[in-house]
Amino acid sequence: MEWEVGVAGLMVGLLTAVVTAPVGVSGAVFLLPVQLSVFAVPSPAVTPTNLLYNVVAGPGALLRYRRDGALTGPLVRLLVLGSLPGVVLGAIIRVFALPGPRVFRLLIAALMLPLGVWLIVRTLRPAHSAAPGPGPAPRTVVSMALAVGVVGGVYGIGGGSILGPVLVGRGVPVSTVAPAALASTFATSVVGACTYALLSVTHSGTIAPDWPLGLACGLGGLVGGYLGARLQPRMPDTFLRVLLGSLAVGLGALYAVEGLL
Repeated sequence: MEWEVGVAGLMVGLLTAVVTAPVGVSGAVFLLPVQLSVFAVPSPAVTPTNLLYNVVAGPGALLRYRRDGALTGPLVRLLVLGSLPGVVLGAIIRVFALPGPRVFRLLIAALMLPLGVWLIVRTLRPAHSAAPGPGPAPRTVVSMALAVGVVGGVYGIGGGSILGPVLVGRGVPVSTVAPAALASTFATSVVGACTYALLSVTHSGTIAPDWPLGLACGLGGLVGGYLGARLQPRMPDTFLRVLLGSLAVGLGALYAVEGLL
């Protein structure tokens, strides 16, 4: 890897994490399209490369939550229990059933557009609710984590970025969801990246992650996540959520057009 690409990956990971960390959304959601379009990472190697970013960038935020004692609740165990087998299945589906870039771009659009719309609508028109509900049952949480783990294994985002909005919408407090979703993202990213590495040994094609680029982006994300967490109290939450939602909608629309052409 040319040193210019490494520096670019470091800066992209840093800037992405600085923007996304304050609102609890994994920067991998927005980094993957950059890897496809800017760094030209081949498919399906782009997915494990993005998982590698989560592995390297995730510990900073998790350490902060661990110090606060937020990683000991039952939700963490439920999400990890469901999402780990899901991400393995998703990796197998990605390699053997969805290798083409056209289908993959349409999948990106299908995930990014709803996420962006949800962020914008939820921010500009917050729901007026009374006391929060009890939240979903443990079996429901595990089932959702399994489904999202499959999607995360295909998409390369770990799954926590999807589970977070779903659980908050079901009445679970954000303070409970955020550390659990990040822990799930980290755990599934480790397993997912290892699964892709093993599949690359037995299956032809560009399946193994781009290790230098993934590590460079991840190191930038590690620093950016720390900075973003420190900046969170000083940044308007409404501005950040609308910005992230707009970015997700724009990227989803772009890949929808490219996938359909």
